[in-house]
Amino acid sequence: MFTFTIIIFFNSKGLCQSKIAGKVIDLDTNSPLSQVSIILKNKQDTVYSNNQGLFKIETFGYYEFYKSGYFHKTVIIQEDHPIIQLQINPSELHEIVVNANQISKPLNSSYASYNIISTEDLQKNSTTDLAPALNKVPGVFMQNGTLNTNRITIRGIGSRNLYGTSKIRAYFKDIPLTSGNGETTIEDFELTILSRIEIIKGSGSSIHGAGLGGTINLIPKTASYNQTNIQNTTTFGSFGLFKDVISFCSGLKNTSINAVFSHTQSDGYRINNSYNRKTITLNSNHYINERNEISLLGSFINLKGYIPSSINENIFLNSPESAAHTWEQAKGYEDTKRTLLGISWHHQYSNTLSQKTSVFTSFKNSYEPRPFNILSENLSALGIRSRILGETTKFKWTIGAEFFNDFYKWKTFENLYQDYPSGTGSIQGDLLSNNKETRDYFNMFLETNYSINEKTIVSFGLNFNKTSYTLNDNFNNDTNPDQSGSYSFKNILSPTIGLTHTISENINLYSNISHGFSPPTTTETLLPDGLINPNIKPETGWNFEIGSRSTFFNNKLLCYVSAYRLNISDLLVAKRTGNDEYIGLNAGKTQHDGIELSGTFQWFKNKTYQLNTNLTYSLNHYKFKDYVDGENNYSGNDLTGVPNHVFNLELDFKTPLGFYGNLLFQNIGSIPITDSNDLYTDSYNLTNFKIGWLKNLNKKLNINVFLGLNNIFDIAYASQILINATGFNGAQPRYYYPGNPVNYYSGINISYNIN
Repeated sequence: MFTFTIIIFFNSKGLCQSKIAGKVIDLDTNSPLSQVSIILKNKQDTVYSNNQGLFKIETFGYYEFYKSGYFHKTVIIQEDHPIIQLQINPSELHEIVVNANQISKPLNSSYASYNIISTEDLQKNSTTDLAPALNKVPGVFMQNGTLNTNRITIRGIGSRNLYGTSKIRAYFKDIPLTSGNGETTIEDFELTILSRIEIIKGSGSSIHGAGLGGTINLIPKTASYNQTNIQNTTTFGSFGLFKDVISFCSGLKNTSINAVFSHTQSDGYRINNSYNRKTITLNSNHYINERNEISLLGSFINLKGYIPSSINENIFLNSPESAAHTWEQAKGYEDTKRTLLGISWHHQYSNTLSQKTSVFTSFKNSYEPRPFNILSENLSALGIRSRILGETTKFKWTIGAEFFNDFYKWKTFENLYQDYPSGTGSIQGDLLSNNKETRDYFNMFLETNYSINEKTIVSFGLNFNKTSYTLNDNFNNDTNPDQSGSYSFKNILSPTIGLTHTISENINLYSNISHGFSPPTTTETLLPDGLINPNIKPETGWNFEIGSRSTFFNNKLLCYVSAYRLNISDLLVAKRTGNDEYIGLNAGKTQHDGIELSGTFQWFKNKTYQLNTNLTYSLNHYKFKDYVDGENNYSGNDLTGVPNHVFNLELDFKTPLGFYGNLLFQNIGSIPITDSNDLYTDSYNLTNFKIGWLKNLNKKLNINVFLGLNNIFDIAYASQILINATGFNGAQPRYYYPGNPVNYYSGINISYNIN
C-alpha cells in the first residue's frame, strides 16, 4: 500500500510538472515565429517562442500573443499542442517575418530590396486586375493591353520582351511559375486566393535562380485552425464585367483547408476583347507533429480570351476601341487550360536543423489562332526542390537544389480565315511546323547570414545554374530545314554579398552586390533559316545597391529609400524578320540607374479609425551603354519600353461605422517606343477611387458592400506598348494598346463563420 502511494505521488507530481507545448506561425506563410510574447492573462506570466516557433506553458487558460508586425491575439488554450496563427498588421509591414532566401527574418533586416503586397493592398483595387497593385511597388511596372495580354518589368528588366513577361522568376508557394526558357505568367491566377505577394527586386535572391530582374512569390491564403468560414463575393461593372468567387475555409486542430472557385467574364472595352476565366484552387496544411508538416497545393485555370492586339497611332487617337484589322477578321484568341500540383514536406531534425522538400508538376494546353498562323501548345513539367536550413546563435544558413524538366510540344498551322466569308473567323489549315522540346533546368544554391554583433549582419549567397535545350523537328522537307539539335548554355555561377546594419532602433541600412542571369527563350536561339544559333548567350548582369528602412514619430512614419546600378551584358534584343516573326540577338550592354522611394504616414492609429497616406516614387535612368544594330548606333539612348518615372499618391481611411475608402493618384512618365528614341509616349495621370461599407451583422455573419471608379477623369493613354513595331506593305506601325476609359465596378461580399 505504501509503495502504491509513493508511485501515485510521484506520478501525480510528474503530471503536475508536465508542460503544454504549442507552436506560433505566420497565418499567410506558415513560417514559425520566434520571440513571440505569450502572456497568461490573469497572472501576467510571460514565456517566449523559440526560433522554431515552439513554446511551453504551465497551465491551460486565456493567453495573449504579441509580436511586432502582427495583430495581437487572445486565445483560449484548452488542449496540448495548439497551433497559433498570427496575422500580419499591414501598418507594420517592416516588422513582419519574411522568408527572403528561405532564412526567416524581419523585413527590416533583409539585405535585399524587398516589397510586400498584402491582402489589404490587393483589395484596395478591383481584384480583376493586378496592375494597380503591382505598379505601386517602386521599381515594378506592369503593362496590360488586356486581361490576358501583359508584361511585367522590374527595374527595366524584361522590357525588351515583345509579348509577355520574361527574365523575372516567379513562384506560387514553392512551385515555379517560370518555364525552363525564362517565360512567366502570373496574371491568370485569381487574386482573392492570395494572402500576399512578396517581391525581391534585382538578382539578390540566390536561392531563386539569381533571376536578372528579380523574383515574385505568390503566397496563397491559409485557413485558420479551429474555424470554418464560407464566403461569396459577386462583382459587376463596366464592359460587361461579372465576377463571382466562392471560398470555403476550414481548420481543425492540426489541419487547414482553403478551397476557392472563381468565375470572371468581361466583354472588354475593345472589339474582339471578350474574356472568360474559371479557376479552382486548393491549399491544405497538416501538422503531423512538432517535427513534421505536409502541405498540398492544387490550381486549375480554364481561360479563353480574345485578342484585339496593338493598333497604329491614327486608330489609337480616333478609334481606340477598335481591334487590329487582321486580328478582328481572324477573331484571334487564346484558349488555355493550366494545372499546377505540388506537395511539400517540412521536417525538423532538431531545434537548429530542418529540411524543406517540394515535388511539383504542371500542365498547360493552349490553342491560339493568330492572323499569320495557328499555334497549338502542350506543356508539362516535373520537378523537385529541396533545401536544408541550419542555425546557431550567430550563424544561419541554407543549402539546396532545384531541378525540373519542361516537355514542350508545339505545332503551327495555316490560318485560312481570308479564304472564307468575313465574320467566319479562324479556320485551321495545313500543318506548318511540328516540334518537341525538352528543357532541363538545374539550380544549386547557398545562402548564409552571420551576425557580427547585435547591429550588423553580413550575408553571402552563391547560385549555380545549368540550362539546356533539346529540339526535335518532326516536320522537315526540302523547303523546311531540320531544326533538330541540342544546345547547352555555359554553367553560370552567381554570387551575392549583402550587409545590414542597425544605426538606431528606428533606422536600418542595407547594401548588396549580386550577379544574375537570364537565358534566352527557345525561339531566340533559332536563326532565320530555322537552325539553332550556337553563339547566342544568356544575359548577365551585376547589381549594386544601397538603401535604408526607417521609422519615425513612434512608428507612424515608415520610409524606404534605395539607390542602385544594374549593368547588363550580352543584351538580348528581338530583331524583326517578317510579320510578327522575330529572332534573338546579343546586341550590347545597358546600364540601369535608379532611385526608389516609399513612405507611409499613419495620421491615426487605432482599431476603429485609420487615416493613412502612402507615397511611392521610382526614378528610372536606363540607357543603352553599347548597342549597335547594323549601321545604327543606339549607344547612349534611353532603354525602350520603360517609363522614366512612376509616382503614386494614395489616401486610405477606415471609420468606426464600417465605412472605408481609398483614393489613388498615379503619374506614369513617358516611355521610349523605338530604340532610336524618335518616338515616345505621352506622360499620363490615372486616378482611381473605391469606397465600401464593412459590417459585422452578428458574431457569425459579415457583409461588405463596395463601389469603385477607375480612370475617373477619362484620360486617354496607352496601357501597353509594342516597341520597335514595323509596318509592312505601307501599313503604319502598330505600337499602341489603348487603356480603358472611365469605368466602374461594384459588388458585395458575404462571409459566414460556421463555428
